[in-house]
Amino acid sequence: MSKKNLLQILILLLVTAGIIAAVLLLGKNGKTLTKDGYYFDTYVSLTVYSSKDSKYLDECLRMCERYDNLFSPTIEGSDIYNINHANKEPVKVDPETYYLLQRALEFCEETEGAVDITVAPLMDVWGLSHESGNLLGDTDNKKPTDSDIEDALKRVDYRNVILEEDNYVRLNDPETRIDLGFIAKGYIADKIKEYLVSKGVKSAIVSLGGNVVVIGTKPDGSDYNIGIKDPDNSGEIIESLKVYDCSVVTSGTYERYVEYDGVKYHHILDTATGYPVDNNVKSVTVLSHSSLEGDALSTICLILGEKGSSEILAQYRAEAVFH
Repeated sequence: MSKKNLLQILILLLVTAGIIAAVLLLGKNGKTLTKDGYYFDTYVSLTVYSSKDSKYLDECLRMCERYDNLFSPTIEGSDIYNINHANKEPVKVDPETYYLLQRALEFCEETEGAVDITVAPLMDVWGLSHESGNLLGDTDNKKPTDSDIEDALKRVDYRNVILEEDNYVRLNDPETRIDLGFIAKGYIADKIKEYLVSKGVKSAIVSLGGNVVVIGTKPDGSDYNIGIKDPDNSGEIIESLKVYDCSVVTSGTYERYVEYDGVKYHHILDTATGYPVDNNVKSVTVLSHSSLEGDALSTICLILGEKGSSEILAQYRAEAVFH
């Protein structure tokens, strides 16, 4: 790994998470029991409160690795990589990949493409895609022209993703590319929670960057404290939430961006114009039962704005905090 890429990762670990868990109650041995890693281009932290539960954390990290190897658009041989490089040929994928694509396409359809799993070509033009390797403002490219953006938008259309029988997937346009970034971490957080609960774990925190799932309550029965970062100063907490047994997901325009001529352009793009969304919303935190839904909704709400999000939030019985 180059020094440049290592520096990018170190910076990302410090600023990518939109929310942090303020853990106040200590475990049996006087401290919480935590294991962490780096998957999905983000920092993963898994915390339990009982020493007998710590034996499950290694399996949770193995789950993260497995899902990264299924859903990553950049890991050669992953399901998404294979679809993106199949030149319109059908690709047989894991049933979980197929299910996640189904759910992602449902959100694309419900929002009429406001959120779109094929936005990668547009992200690439801006220097914001996973393939470009740019994490935080690091780009040697010039700002894209209107013509560049128009050409990229021609390849952005979730209807180019065709789900066939027996878990086969193909793309109608060979230049279209899938990126499940707006929903994958939520699905993975749900699966980790499902695994831990099946093992009898009563209190735990699953943190995948800006996706946090809390299991039950703290061992003393009190709620968890979740701090929402100030989008104008990520070192400060702008609001604190008390929650239990739920998902809390934050998406923000400050998390990932490029800079051209001193102007920052964030990674939440408007698929109608090709430019970053501009609606005065800097971050959205969604509270929901399902982290998959919360992950998708946080991006959708950031795109639609506070007024435009009320209907879809009600549909999924979720709540949102806008800043």
